[in-house]
Amino acid sequence: MRSEHSTKKQVAGPNPATERSRASASARSPTAPAVWRGRAGLVGFAEALADRLPAGRSVLLSGPADPDGDSIGSCLALGRALELRGLRVTIVGRPGARYADLPGAGRMVPDPAIHEDVDLAIVLDGERGRLHAAVRAVFDRAPERVLLDHHQSSGTEGYTLALVAPESASTAELVLGIIDAWAVPLDPQLAAALFAGVIFDTGGFRHSNTGADTLRTAARLVEQGIDHNAITLRVLHERRPAGVAILARALASLQRPAPALAVGLVRHVDLIETDAEYSDLEGVVDQLLHVEGVELAVLFIEREPGLLRLSLRSRRQVDCAALARALDPAGGGHRRAAGCVISGPPEMVLHVTIPALLAAVHAAMA
Repeated sequence: MRSEHSTKKQVAGPNPATERSRASASARSPTAPAVWRGRAGLVGFAEALADRLPAGRSVLLSGPADPDGDSIGSCLALGRALELRGLRVTIVGRPGARYADLPGAGRMVPDPAIHEDVDLAIVLDGERGRLHAAVRAVFDRAPERVLLDHHQSSGTEGYTLALVAPESASTAELVLGIIDAWAVPLDPQLAAALFAGVIFDTGGFRHSNTGADTLRTAARLVEQGIDHNAITLRVLHERRPAGVAILARALASLQRPAPALAVGLVRHVDLIETDAEYSDLEGVVDQLLHVEGVELAVLFIEREPGLLRLSLRSRRQVDCAALARALDPAGGGHRRAAGCVISGPPEMVLHVTIPALLAAVHAAMA
C-alpha cells in the first residue's frame, strides 16, 4: 500500500497506466466482466466496485473457509467502509480467539449459517474455490461476484469484477487503497482491522514481502491511536492452552528427511485429544521453518480422517505456490507461503509427497 501522501496523489491525479485501466473498465457495461492485475489498477477497481454498489444493496464478504488474519482483517475493514457508504453487509467466517477482539468480529456469521441471497458477493484474500460450500453456493448465485486478492496463484475466471495484485504484501493494504479511493475517513476501528491483516501477512514485518510502502501504511494505521502492541501480541503470539498443546504435538512429530526439509504431522486425533481448533495451528509451520538449516517446511494437518491440508513455507529458494499446485491442481498461494489439500491416510500421503518435497528442495538449491 502507498503512503498517505502518495495515495492521495494517485486519487487526485492517476498515472497514465491507471487512466488506461479506468478507460478500459468504463468502456464496458456496468455488469460486464472487468479484471485488473497489479496495484496500478486499484483506483479503477475501486471506482468500478462503487458503481455496482448504490446505497441499500446487500453485500456478502468472505475469506476462505479457514480465514487467517489478513482475510479477517480485510473483511472487517471493507465491511465497515461499505456500511459507512450505506450498504447492508454480512461478513462470513469464524474469527477464532486471536481475532475476537477486533472491531466487528463479534458480528461475523459462521459459514454454514449463510443461505440468504445477496446483490453482490466479494471474496477477499483467496479465490472462490476456497470458500466454504454453503458460502460458495450463495456466492455463485449472486448477480455480481467480486475477487480482491494478492495471491499470485489466484485466477480471475467466474467473477464480474476482479483485482489481483501479487506485489501487495497483504490484501489489507488493497482494502486501504479502496477506502482511500472512496474518500472514507480512516478511523481507529478501520485501522485496527487493517493492522491485523498487515502484521499477519508480513509476520510482524519480518517476512521478505515487507517493503517501505508497507511500513508507511503501518505508520498511518498506528497514527489512528490503535494499540498496535496488543494487536501484534494477540494475532501473532498468544495461544490458547489447547493451542500450546497442539503446538507441542506438532513439534514432537518433526521429521528431517533431509537437512533442508522439515516435516510435521498433526493427526485428526491430536486435534480431538487437545481440544484444538484449526485456528490454533496458525504459525506452527513457521516454527518448523525456523529450525537451523531448513529451507522448506511442510506441516501436514489431518482436518478430518483421510483429508490432509499441507501448509508450505520456504526461506528463499523453493517456490511454494508452484510446489503446492504440483501436489494439488487446486493448491496455490505465494512464492514463500502456500497450501494444498491431499486425500488419503496420513502415512500414505507422507510416503507419496516427501519425494516430491525433496526433489523441489534439491532442484531449488542446486
